[in-house]
Amino acid sequence: MRILVVEDEPLLADAVAEWLRGDAHAVDVVNDGGAALERIGVHGYDVVVLDRDLPVVHGDDVCRAVTECGSAARVLMLTAAAEIDDRVAGLSLGADDYLPKPFAFPELAARVVALGRRSRPALPPVLERAGIRLDPHRREVHRDGRYVPLSRKEFAVLAELLRADGAAVSAEHLLEKAWDEYADPFTGAVRIAILKLRRKLGDPPVVVTEPGVGYRIP
Repeated sequence: MRILVVEDEPLLADAVAEWLRGDAHAVDVVNDGGAALERIGVHGYDVVVLDRDLPVVHGDDVCRAVTECGSAARVLMLTAAAEIDDRVAGLSLGADDYLPKPFAFPELAARVVALGRRSRPALPPVLERAGIRLDPHRREVHRDGRYVPLSRKEFAVLAELLRADGAAVSAEHLLEKAWDEYADPFTGAVRIAILKLRRKLGDPPVVVTEPGVGYRIP
């Protein structure tokens, strides 16, 4: 998934981002509400992890803007205030979930995944096609029963191809979902990831190139 972490404590923001990247998500980080609104206006995020007490633009206003602009992004609001009234106020602004600080990283990651499922059409927990079996929770891939070790990016690319259910997926979409905002679209990162995927998945080749369109798994 593509995730935006909005947190004004840089060390905490970076720690959250690194934990989520460990689950093969593409994560961008900003430290104030104004920067968050700029990123949300440019990128199609699946989930926004949003601190409520932000400088420049308050987290409440960021949450309200996400809701009012019709974004498909789900909002997980973070706050040091754990009172019920505070949680109710955050949810009433349009937040999809609420997590008080301090929190455990595994719980935050689980909540992010749950919100990500809600931002997409319902899919089986394990993705299977053309002899490939991808388990998002165990982070395992098998082809015809053979375990296939993949890097985080390769895993994320393969997951997007399987989610497409046979339709072609553009390189732009793969770059959007599997890499963060610092990825250079002219580096050929997607093409290289596809080449590595094909090699690791083995014969017969399963990832097809649709010239001018993208890639698909028939």
